[in-house]
Amino acid sequence: MDSFDKLIEKVDIRESSGVIRHKTHKVKVGSVYIGGKSPIIIQSMTNTDTADINATVNQVIELYNAGSEVVRLTVNNEEAAASVPEIHNKILKAGYDIPLVGCFHYNGHSLLEKYSGCAQALAKYRINPGNVGFGQKRDQQFEQMINVALKNDKPVRIGVNWGSLDQSLLSILMDQNAKNKSSKEILYDALVLSCLISAKKAEDIGLSPDKIILSCKTSRVEDLIVVYNALAKHSNYALHLGLTEAGMGVKGTVSTSAALGILLNQGIGDTIRASITPRPGGARTEEVAVCRSVLQSLNIRSFAPEVTSCPGCGRTTSTYFQSLSEHIDEHIRVNMSRWKAIYPGVEELKIAVMGCIVNGPGESKHADIGISLPGTGEEKIAPVFIDGKKSHTLRGEDIAVQFTVILDNYIKERFS
Repeated sequence: MDSFDKLIEKVDIRESSGVIRHKTHKVKVGSVYIGGKSPIIIQSMTNTDTADINATVNQVIELYNAGSEVVRLTVNNEEAAASVPEIHNKILKAGYDIPLVGCFHYNGHSLLEKYSGCAQALAKYRINPGNVGFGQKRDQQFEQMINVALKNDKPVRIGVNWGSLDQSLLSILMDQNAKNKSSKEILYDALVLSCLISAKKAEDIGLSPDKIILSCKTSRVEDLIVVYNALAKHSNYALHLGLTEAGMGVKGTVSTSAALGILLNQGIGDTIRASITPRPGGARTEEVAVCRSVLQSLNIRSFAPEVTSCPGCGRTTSTYFQSLSEHIDEHIRVNMSRWKAIYPGVEELKIAVMGCIVNGPGESKHADIGISLPGTGEEKIAPVFIDGKKSHTLRGEDIAVQFTVILDNYIKERFS
């Protein structure tokens, strides 16, 4: 058996700890920066009819309040394009400065040229190379859009999707590589090349690299990871991450978390979106909550105090620890906006709510403040740990109230 020192050498992770971000250009999008050393930005997209001005304004503000720092709008027809300036003005009058992105397909060149107010009000244009035009018109219409961006000093996201890939490029690559590569490998090449060729064209027209963001989306996790590793290897453009369609409910959340988690932990990605299908009548803000949770779970950004709670087992037949966890989550949600205003840094707080003696005390010591509730057959006491040391022992029927008071006092003392 190896000596202790040799075992330590084998498991030493000091050199590999931490994530080194892929070096990218910093792009200004309205009031925020994407790329460079800027924080990873969360984006979302409205699903209202953009021509319905009030509904769109309300949803943009709702998404922003939920944590979306940039919001994208569909600009698919003249009514939508004509509505964008008023949407922008109403948002400003409501006291918000929210960067709006216009999503264009097929007719973006004509809409941007005809509706100058739309071109000016948007903070960024999204162009899909596969849908910008066909045949000889493709390059001409792409150039028109880039020229509008140059005229208005706007950045552009060149967003390739495998569902709307440039078929002429794919055909050329299939003819050239069919004997040497699988169809999937050729598809990967086509996605990446479509992005990079379009970015090069934009630069040739006059757009600088700090005005270009790339995305190259698929709906499958493993494909997305391959494609973005290639993009990161072959360019220094800022990168927008996300599955093009993640799905609904648990499937959408898990797929998004897996894809974004792997890439972000590799240092790849400057802005993210979770393209989750909302349930009928469900909140559009669900996708924003997923993005926040991914960033916080990777310790990339913090948005609210983090509550660690155990899943429960046969030692925790009482549901009290579940109720207390839910109570603390709700307490944080209700108070977070007030806390952030008066307690800077409170979003970094780590709280543990544990259900029995097995991991309860240890997990509570690892948190800033934690409580270990009694499990089945254990003495009816609940020790509280603050900064790794036991501070209180709670008893009685109102442990939740007692712990909440201790938590509030701790926040006040530590962060004021």
